Amino acid sequence: MGNGTRLGRVRGLGSAHEGAGEWWKHKLSAGSNLLLVLWLIVSIAILPAYDYATVAGWIAQPLVAVPLILLVLSVTFHFRHGLQVVIEDYQHDESRFVLLVLLEYFTITVRVLAIFSILKIAFTTTGVAA
Repeated sequence: MGNGTRLGRVRGLGSAHEGAGEWWKHKLSAGSNLLLVLWLIVSIAILPAYDYATVAGWIAQPLVAVPLILLVLSVTFHFRHGLQVVIEDYQHDESRFVLLVLLEYFTITVRVLAIFSILKIAFTTTGVAA
């Protein structure tokens, strides 16, 4: 094929010019996932026990619930963006639109359920884990 006409190349036509921005968003979400997952692993490792009452009391703390919600948002953004790129690169027929819509609804559903669960535990649990 080619890179278009000379006039189109000069005007910068023919490309969405969004690739670098999307690449940066994906890398930033990967970095935030790394930091938040490391925080989660360390936080869980130093819990005195792993029974429901201890973990629920731990989640009820604001300095735990907020990073957990941020983790959910970051992971689901990274997940959606990665699968969206795969669908856009490898699906070239009419089902592409359907898959992108299903992916968006699935991601929203996971986000809402996870955040609701965190908030429900955080607002209904009394007491703080030792």
